Amino acid sequence: MPIAYSNAILYTGHSIETRKAVLVENGTIVEVVAENEVPSHYSTHDLSGKCLAPALIDLQIYGGNGRLFSQEITLEALQSTYEYCLAGGCSHFMITMATNTIEKFLQGMELVRQYQQQGGKGLLGLHLEGPYMNPVKRGAHLLNCIKKPTTDEVKQLIDHGRDVFKMITLAPEQCDSAIIKLLLENNIIISAGHSNANYQQAMAGFDLGIQAATHLFNAMSPLQHREPGMVGAIFNNPSVMASIVCDGIHVDYAAVKIAKTVLQQRLFFITDAVAETTTGEYQHLYKGDHYALPDGTLSGSALTMMQCVKNGVEKVGIPLEEALRMASTYPAQLLKGQKKGLIAKGYQANMVVFDESFQVHQVIG
Repeated sequence: MPIAYSNAILYTGHSIETRKAVLVENGTIVEVVAENEVPSHYSTHDLSGKCLAPALIDLQIYGGNGRLFSQEITLEALQSTYEYCLAGGCSHFMITMATNTIEKFLQGMELVRQYQQQGGKGLLGLHLEGPYMNPVKRGAHLLNCIKKPTTDEVKQLIDHGRDVFKMITLAPEQCDSAIIKLLLENNIIISAGHSNANYQQAMAGFDLGIQAATHLFNAMSPLQHREPGMVGAIFNNPSVMASIVCDGIHVDYAAVKIAKTVLQQRLFFITDAVAETTTGEYQHLYKGDHYALPDGTLSGSALTMMQCVKNGVEKVGIPLEEALRMASTYPAQLLKGQKKGLIAKGYQANMVVFDESFQVHQVIG
């Protein structure tokens, strides 16, 4: 049945609207109209003055609700992650696997494919963080699995993950230009990260077509006045987008504000969230507001996407409508070709209902 969502403060991704209704039919937004113009055959859903915005999108998350996908490569772990996302206002996510063996990556691809084929919801695909990174900037990643890529190995990942392998984080200085071109030719989103590239190396990677950078400031060569590094290259390249972990731990809120001032619409939120594990290659120990390895190395956040939005507004001073875009509209733009991230005619009716305290009440779609 067609539904009209009304009586809400509407954040479309373009504007803030009141006294408007969102008309939805068969999971697609038909139109946004004045509340007194809702067609009679629509069933009206009164949102009681709450906020209605595009559902949030997380392009880097490892697990949720106690299940880490790379530790437990199962359909149940993917479903658990989806449910964790929903609780934080997020309708779609890119499940992420940290540096590991190629065999484990291939196994992950199979499970992502099974989840999607069996009708599992919300999963955009697989994001491989590694193994082609700089060991100097490995952070919490497994040193013994870090390597330089070969054409045959990358072709193996592409061929095996043809419909599910969507994104990779790599260090551009560790990869030949032919590798980067091969990934891009196969529509893999490349994000520069865990990199010790100097400014020229980073710019060369971006000039080849690398579209983004992973968790800005973390595990990358810093901006210095005589060597601008990866951070400087991100700031100076007008087309590169960058994700950021807005928890005040991975990045100080003052640094988030500086990055936002420079990057504007090129900066977007990720959770980089993990789940607690005490066995296996990656042991993430919960520290109350983040996760760390047994040796104390910061290894992941305890964020939800709505918490990113809240922190952006309350801790950084970003206007709510812009913080919402950083959690939905901008990630959707990086995905390309996805009718997500806006409340507009023809877009998927993926929306989140929340209140002034950032409490999520419903994820639609």
